[in-house]
Amino acid sequence: MDAWQSTGATADLLFGVDNDDPTLAEYVALGTHIAVGPRIKIGPTLNFLAMKNVERYDAIGFMGDDHLPITHEWDKKITEELERLGTGIVYGNDLLQGEMIPTAVFMTADIVKALGYFCPPTLLHMYLDNSWKDWGQGADCLRYLPDVIIEHMHPGTGKGSFDSVYAESNILMTPDHTRYLEYRDAFLQDDIAKIRAIRD
Repeated sequence: MDAWQSTGATADLLFGVDNDDPTLAEYVALGTHIAVGPRIKIGPTLNFLAMKNVERYDAIGFMGDDHLPITHEWDKKITEELERLGTGIVYGNDLLQGEMIPTAVFMTADIVKALGYFCPPTLLHMYLDNSWKDWGQGADCLRYLPDVIIEHMHPGTGKGSFDSVYAESNILMTPDHTRYLEYRDAFLQDDIAKIRAIRD
């Protein structure tokens, strides 16, 4: 919240919080937009929240709770790029993966509407960012903004603490990789075609 305010961000911020989160009361005390639900993993949670809010916004994005926006008016820079694209996917520099994958991502709402989801529904946690990059590259509507810093405070780089949630996520690496490959082989090209159709 401090980073959001100090960067001058004016985008609406919605917290998706699991109902078994030990700090749930602290989230509620923030008095901001909070959606509380069962622990269904990040992919299904993002899809639920995106579809619930897709008619309210021109663009929808995601940051994990280990992302920290740094660049002043980062949200304005991202939305301006989305407006230039018309239909598209934009991401900044997380100082970890950089251009390689969009660990924090923002896309025009028409993409979510066209696909019926924010991320492939078979994926629980891992390879979401790979899929977002696949969509953008395949439909030629992906932009990387290296000067927009949204730092990934990941414990793998010593910027955060490894906890049970990270451990739980790591267990999903292999099964989500299998599901990603299945999605890529069976559905990716159809999704890219849907995005290209709304760009034309």
